[in-house]
Amino acid sequence: MIRGIIHNLGPLGFALFLVVTITRPAFAADPDSQRQMADRLITEALKPSAIETNLRRLTDEIGGRIPGTPAFQRAVDWGVEALKIAGADNVHTEEFSIQHSWAEGSTSMTASLYSGTTFPVRAVSVAWAPALASAKHVPIVDVGEGSASEFAKVGDIAGRIVLVHSKVLVTWDDLFAEYERAPAVIALAVKGKAKAIAFMATRDHGILYRHTNSVNGEIDALPQLMIAREDGERIARLLAAANPVWADIAIPNKIGPAFKTWNVVGEIRGSERPDEFVVLGAHLDSWELGTGALDNGCNAALVIDALRAIKASGLAPKRSIRFILFSGEEEGLLGSRAYATAHRRELDKAAAVVIFDSGSGKTTSFSTGGRKDVIAATAPMLTPLEQFGVTNAVPTAESGTDHFDFMLEGVPSFVADQVEANYMENYHATTDTFDKVDFDQLKKNVAEAAVFTFALANADERVGPRLSRAQIEQTLHESRLDQELTNMGLWDEWANGKRGREQ
Repeated sequence: MIRGIIHNLGPLGFALFLVVTITRPAFAADPDSQRQMADRLITEALKPSAIETNLRRLTDEIGGRIPGTPAFQRAVDWGVEALKIAGADNVHTEEFSIQHSWAEGSTSMTASLYSGTTFPVRAVSVAWAPALASAKHVPIVDVGEGSASEFAKVGDIAGRIVLVHSKVLVTWDDLFAEYERAPAVIALAVKGKAKAIAFMATRDHGILYRHTNSVNGEIDALPQLMIAREDGERIARLLAAANPVWADIAIPNKIGPAFKTWNVVGEIRGSERPDEFVVLGAHLDSWELGTGALDNGCNAALVIDALRAIKASGLAPKRSIRFILFSGEEEGLLGSRAYATAHRRELDKAAAVVIFDSGSGKTTSFSTGGRKDVIAATAPMLTPLEQFGVTNAVPTAESGTDHFDFMLEGVPSFVADQVEANYMENYHATTDTFDKVDFDQLKKNVAEAAVFTFALANADERVGPRLSRAQIEQTLHESRLDQELTNMGLWDEWANGKRGREQ
């Protein structure tokens, strides 16, 4: 079996396999004792708690939470209070800056035909996109899904609005593809001097939602709209039938200078090695068209409830656990990047990072950021969670949530893989509201977060070492995350040494 395992691990995996196999098991030696602790945590996690009340306050009373707004400041206050009530030590905020503030004005778009027919187009601005003063009778051209050949087929797009098609969102792969293809479309539109881009929504039923293509809180290169799918398809049919379509359009976005925002942090101090730590995190910010319940209010509430469950169990982990509610995730993972950068000197003592960011769908596994060396060590930690359908850790990798900069620093990172459930239609949307949360499943996810995070913090040995920069890059290539980062405009920051571990 070892030969087969080594064959599948590759060079980096082999080296790390040797490290793991010669150390003591990561979960303490007595499996019966460890199972008893897990059962105790599960019992506490599944008990009635304030999680629904906490989330209702965050979503219904505070609402959507864009950093730089009064709503986000109220969310920070919510997080500080909730962590204190749950029993955290050393609750505090950590400040960082985002280079521009942004807010949508009264976006409007009306389409018109030669015949005199006009109809309103339901539209919202893409976030962190520039403003566009009111413009009349702007021609619309259809560039299909926005490939280079489709742009070339259309020809001159200068001063026009380019309509970009999409497919209805069903799977996680569909969602990642939506983000990955946008930068190339924007680059082609900028090159052709288009006036604006109108992306057709990936949801039916007139549902609108907010995305950004900014990666560092910068203002994008071109005004962009998200338009209702049904309106976009009507325009596409008219253009296909040789009916020219024009638009009266206004995108009066409000853009300001750099501003300060905050991550919210609480802690359970370790009993034996308090300077070593595990992070359990979720992002506190959200877009504001809905109230940010699935993305990611329910998991901010989960982090707090996992803390409550661990404290209520009476168990003390050997390492510290830091419970972090990150800011600025939607604007480019800015809060977690700021935290990883600010704490870089102590990341050698970071044993692991665990992130939940996919609504209240059932957890099936934990993604390891492409690392194979941590799978064997985490297996016994996840065994108690088989009753919930969590079967293993898997060596997949993604870039889209708050583990990312910890992963680029070489820290073992774990992202909860969750089924889509009702996440896709409501993602970033007007419909992302409190009533969409499955609280029965969310409580099970709390149990999973508490058990796994506690096990990582309480293990005799860490599940894996902090990787060097060369090992991180090899993992990026082996997991093919390098291509995703290239498509999303993130690879250059890594390649130029502006992001990730310094050596």
